[in-house]
Amino acid sequence: MKVETQDAIPSFESVAVLSNSCELQDEKSDTSIFENLESNVRTYCRSFPAVFARAEGALLFDEQGKRYIDFLAGAGALNYGHNPGFIKHLLMEYLQKDGIVQGLDFFTSPKRQFLESFQEIILQARGLDYKVQFCGPTGANSIEAALKLARLATGRTSVVSFTGGWHGMTAGCLAITGNQEHRAAAGVPLSNVIRCPYPVGPFAVTNGLEMLESMFRDSSSGVELPAAIILETVQAEGGIYVAPTNWLQRVRQLCDRFDILLIVDDIQTGCGRTGTFFSFERAGIVPDIVCLSKSIGGYGLPMSLVLMRRSLDCWKPGLHTGTFRGNQLSFVAATAAIQLWKDDAFENQVKVRSLLVEDYLRSRIAPIDPRIAIRGIGLIWGIDLTEVGTPELSKRVSQRCFTKGLIIERCGREDTTLKILPPLNIREELLLEGMDILECAVLAELGFSKASWGAS
Repeated sequence: MKVETQDAIPSFESVAVLSNSCELQDEKSDTSIFENLESNVRTYCRSFPAVFARAEGALLFDEQGKRYIDFLAGAGALNYGHNPGFIKHLLMEYLQKDGIVQGLDFFTSPKRQFLESFQEIILQARGLDYKVQFCGPTGANSIEAALKLARLATGRTSVVSFTGGWHGMTAGCLAITGNQEHRAAAGVPLSNVIRCPYPVGPFAVTNGLEMLESMFRDSSSGVELPAAIILETVQAEGGIYVAPTNWLQRVRQLCDRFDILLIVDDIQTGCGRTGTFFSFERAGIVPDIVCLSKSIGGYGLPMSLVLMRRSLDCWKPGLHTGTFRGNQLSFVAATAAIQLWKDDAFENQVKVRSLLVEDYLRSRIAPIDPRIAIRGIGLIWGIDLTEVGTPELSKRVSQRCFTKGLIIERCGREDTTLKILPPLNIREELLLEGMDILECAVLAELGFSKASWGAS
């Protein structure tokens, strides 16, 4: 029986069913399909139990039209906000022209345009000479590729990572991640890692690098030289701990002394999150390998990169591959987003907003209780409630924020730190509105009202 091609194409009427499902609903949204069919592994929807229908800039709207200020920003994947118009226009134009979408690792026009823009605007402007590897679309795949490359290039096996670090959910990533619960889910031994204390945090050890150097120098230490040291310059999921500049410089010196590769995981804290495009710029260091994902996709589209010193590119064709490493829409969106970094204007705007958040936290929230700790840099900040109450306190604050129209997640040991992670281009009035909601929620959970607190 002959089947006409047209018969396989859905009609506009059937497509309208999907379109209409995104319209605002009059009644409470039904979540039963998610609860009945989606795996128990789901997480964010448990903290923010709304059915979201649309988003714009730093705002999300649920099916009833309720408005939420977004201090989560796709866990750092939406540094430029939801549906930025200048990128959306280019994506729609590209699709209208039937531009290639799935390209494996073919040479394509969008890939060329991305590489040219990335080289000129990001790398050359910072005096960096990296080669670029396109990985599978997740940050975890970027980390896996970096670990494999470091071991391949050096012929060594182990890697140094730090307490409190969080690098992803695949096996190699979990091996270098500190969180016990996530590590246990691997179900197999996670080995070939030397663990070192991070210089800041609840269990900080200030002489960790000295211990490493002692072991590396001592032929009887029983510790083999590692292939690499991998770190986050700001531990985000670990609780918003900012590594001191001089410590980062000492890590670089240690790597140089023993011919060890330095890998910086810039997946969540790169692409402007700390105030500069790369989080390590403030320390004046140059890593051997850099992992990028999340907001490098420009529009929240999946994309990940490994940047490597040219001499390290010892891959043979196909040694690390992936079907979706050629997402052309991500190239289009990323190229557009990179244009924001052509001059200092965007970076300066991020710094202004950063100062606004820091001032608010230190003048309005820290004084509520002397046990509240404030930490951060750029537009990634944490309100640590560890010393104030049980882990349930931060959960209640987050839930209260949600009911008042603010989405803010938690991080750190036992999730006791509230993480402020808005889009970098959030309007200042929205940023302040979100901070006001956050202040009111903290006050309420500690038994104050904003009026009584101001009067006192």
